[in-house]
Amino acid sequence: MYQVKKIKEDLYWVGANDRRLSLFENVYPLTHGVSYNSYLMLDEKTVLFDTVDKAVDQQFYENITHVLNGRSLDYLIINHMEPDHCACIESICTKYPEVQIVCNVKTEAMIKQFFNFNIDGRTVIIKEGDKLETGRHTLTFVMAPMVHWPEAMVTYDCTDKILFSADAFGTFGSLDGRMFADEMDFENKMLDEARRYYTNIVGKYGLQVNALLKKASTLEISMVCPLHGPVWRKNIGWFIDKYLKWASYIPEDKAVMIAYGSIYGHTENAAEILASALNDLGVKDVMMYDVSSTDNSVIISESFRCSHLVFASATYNLGIFVKMEETVHDLVAHAIQNRTIAVIENGSWAPSAGKLIREQMAKLKNCTVLEDNILVRSSVKEDNRAQLLALAEKIAADF
Repeated sequence: MYQVKKIKEDLYWVGANDRRLSLFENVYPLTHGVSYNSYLMLDEKTVLFDTVDKAVDQQFYENITHVLNGRSLDYLIINHMEPDHCACIESICTKYPEVQIVCNVKTEAMIKQFFNFNIDGRTVIIKEGDKLETGRHTLTFVMAPMVHWPEAMVTYDCTDKILFSADAFGTFGSLDGRMFADEMDFENKMLDEARRYYTNIVGKYGLQVNALLKKASTLEISMVCPLHGPVWRKNIGWFIDKYLKWASYIPEDKAVMIAYGSIYGHTENAAEILASALNDLGVKDVMMYDVSSTDNSVIISESFRCSHLVFASATYNLGIFVKMEETVHDLVAHAIQNRTIAVIENGSWAPSAGKLIREQMAKLKNCTVLEDNILVRSSVKEDNRAQLLALAEKIAADF
């Protein structure tokens, strides 16, 4: 049975929620599912904005059939070619043989890579600033390369001031019967998932995201319709401000994240002593994460949120503890900047984790790696405790 949501008088959400998927992109854990958003405009010409993942295609087709109510489909606009949004292109073209695919040159090439059906003669190739008249609505197009694929673009409805933002402004999590961000306690219930989505999926491409935000700042936007998560019609500036911070690698909060990799608990003990000392000094926003039991996507998200990062690791096989090595590698790959970083190492023999972590952190731009060299030999001793208290005082001085 169809399940649609009215966005405006002539605009409908025809997507679907997926609560069965456990790993987004087969990498990132989903605890509350995800939505695949597609939008259908009923003008003199009918326009479908993107499709959905094949996992929810039957719901998608029922939704479209209901909204069209016997009308044909004139245009399919492809803002992003990732399979969770483009999986149904061929079947839509089969169901609606007169539909024209509106896309850019890079998208057209990717369609031919993903599919085997012939699209020659049925594409409308557009470029930056081109316009598409559909009747009451005038649509224009803004290229958004590497947000987060090279072909990505966004579509702007000049009539109703709606930005169809592709993967920008997306959020993990199913919609649970609600469509708009203002219908839910977004800041307390979904902001963490929005941050985790952005930082892990798009976080590496801050320069490109800033370029898109600069273009978007020239548009009058009354509503943002992303491909994942709720639609924004109120407090849009608040969410854009979050994006500006994330894309500029500006810490969202004055806070400390402590990630630790501990084998028998001694490195964890050092991390606990530091966290306790920070609290005693008035630093209340301190979060600790065991890298062996916490998914990296959470640690990456928290690294974008927090101003100060601490990595405490045991040495393992003359290197960084395995799970910590994965975390450090992931953090460097996401090119985070403008953080203060501290390192604590543990080693019973030939300790090397600290040196190797520091070498990796040196690759990050505009980051200050504190020189405090805290080496725990197997277990925390009184001199280590004094060093940890001194480190806490140094970090707290920044607050």
